Amino acid sequence: MSEIINEVRKGFYLDSVALMRMSADISALGGILDAVLMTGTPANKQIMKDAGLLNDTGEAAGANDLVIALRADGTSSANRALAQAQKSLQGKTKNTTSSERRYSTLSSASAAAPEMNLALISTPGAYAAREAQLALDHGMNVMIFSDNVSVEKEAALKRKARDLDLLVMGPDCGTAYINSVPLAFANAVAKGTTSVIAASGTGLQEFAVLLTKLGAGIRHGIGVGGRDMSDEVGAISTMMAIDLLAADELTDQIVLISKPPGEKTAKAVFEKLANCGKPAIACVFGLNEIEEKNIRQASTLLAAAEMASGARLEVSDHNKSAKTLTKGMNAKRKNLKGLYTGGTLCTEAHLVLKDNSVRVSSNAVQSDPSTPHQLIDLGADEYTLGKPHPMLEPAVRTPFLLEELKDPANAVIMLDVVLGYGAHDDPAHEVTQAMQTLHGVSDKPVVIGTVCGTNDDPQNYQQQCEVLKQAGVTLCSCNSEMAKLGAAILAQL
Repeated sequence: MSEIINEVRKGFYLDSVALMRMSADISALGGILDAVLMTGTPANKQIMKDAGLLNDTGEAAGANDLVIALRADGTSSANRALAQAQKSLQGKTKNTTSSERRYSTLSSASAAAPEMNLALISTPGAYAAREAQLALDHGMNVMIFSDNVSVEKEAALKRKARDLDLLVMGPDCGTAYINSVPLAFANAVAKGTTSVIAASGTGLQEFAVLLTKLGAGIRHGIGVGGRDMSDEVGAISTMMAIDLLAADELTDQIVLISKPPGEKTAKAVFEKLANCGKPAIACVFGLNEIEEKNIRQASTLLAAAEMASGARLEVSDHNKSAKTLTKGMNAKRKNLKGLYTGGTLCTEAHLVLKDNSVRVSSNAVQSDPSTPHQLIDLGADEYTLGKPHPMLEPAVRTPFLLEELKDPANAVIMLDVVLGYGAHDDPAHEVTQAMQTLHGVSDKPVVIGTVCGTNDDPQNYQQQCEVLKQAGVTLCSCNSEMAKLGAAILAQL
C-alpha cells in the first residue's frame, strides 16, 4: 500500500522552474510513485489534492510556504526521497557565486542597484501581476515568465507600462534576447542586426536558430506574450516594441512572428510595422495575406529566416526520402502523430500539413477532431498542470511516445527536441530510451524529428543529433521541413 508524506518549509521561496526540476528528479527515484515541490497556494494545494498527494500537514501550509509532497511504495522509499529533496533544497540555498547579489524583495534590489532596469518575474501566476506592478513602480521594464495571469490584469499592466514609457514582455514569455543576451529558455545564437517581435517561446527560438545557421544573427528578440495582439489587449507591447526597434540604430530590419491579431488590432499593427522606416517581415500563422505592401510575408519560420538572412537552407527531397522510409511498410499503417514540446512549432506544423492537404487535429489550434492524424502540444496547460514542462523534463513525453510507437495504425511520428539555456541537459536520451522498444521489430512506424539548437548550446547539438540518428530517428533540417516530410510519407502510402 502506498504512503503519502508531506513536509512544509515555512516562508521558503524558490523559483518555480527549479521546483519543477526537483520534482522530476525526486519522482524518478526508486519506490516513488509521484512527487511535487510546490508553494502552498490554494490553487497548488488543490492540484496536490487532486493528484492524491496532500495530507493534513500539507493542507495547513500557507501561500508563502513550500510543500514537499510524496507518494511512495513504503516508508523507507518515502524517507529516502524526502532526504534527497531536503539535500537538494539545502544546496539551492547555498549555491550563490561571489558575483551574485541576492535580495528578498524587488524594493530592496532596486534600492541597492538603481541602475537595474529589467525585472524577470517567475512566480506562481497568482502573484506575478503584483510583482510586475511593483517592478513598474520602481522604473523597471518587465519580462513575465509566469503564466496563468488573467487577460484583464495583463492589459492593465501594459497600459500602466505604456504610461510610464516602460515595456512589459509576456505574460507567459518564455524566451527573449535583449542586446543579443538570451533570457529564460533561449539558444546560444549569433549576434546580428535583425530584431524580432514574437509571442515568445519556441517560435522565437526556432527563428533565431535558423538565422544563425544561415549566417546572420539576432539583435533583440522581444517576447510580447501570446495574447498581446488580441483585441482584449490591443497589441500594446507589440506597438511599443515596433517603436523601440525602429529607433534602435543597430537594428536594420524587424521581423514579426505571431498568430493572427484580433480583427480590430490587425490594421493598426500592420500599418505601424509597414511605416516604421525599416524593412519588415511578418510570419503570421494562419493569416492568408497582409494588405500592406511594405511588409514581406513569410509562411514559415524558415521562410522568414531566409528572407532576413538573404541565404537559403539546404533541404532534402521529401518525396525521395518518403519513398525510402516507407519501403516495405505495413499497408495498415496510415496515421500521422506529432508529440511536441513547443506550442508554436506545433502550430506551424499543423499549418504546413494543412497546406499539403493533410487534415490534422490539434490542441494548439482550432481543428477537425474527426481526423485520425493528430498533433499534441504537450507544453499546453492541460498537460503541465502540476507537472514540469516537457522542455524541462523530457520524460513527460515518454508515455505518450511509447503509446504511439505501439499503435499499429501509425505510419509516422513527429518529434521536436529543443535545446538551449533552461532546457533539459540531455533531451535526446528519453527519446532513445523509448525507441529501444522497437529494437528488432520489423513492422514499425517511421519516427522523424528536428533539433532546435546550435553548436554553442550547452547540450552539445551535434551529439544530440547523433544520438537520435543512432536510435533510428530521421532528422530534418527544421520544423516546417519535418512537417513537409510527414505529409510526403502519407502521400507515398
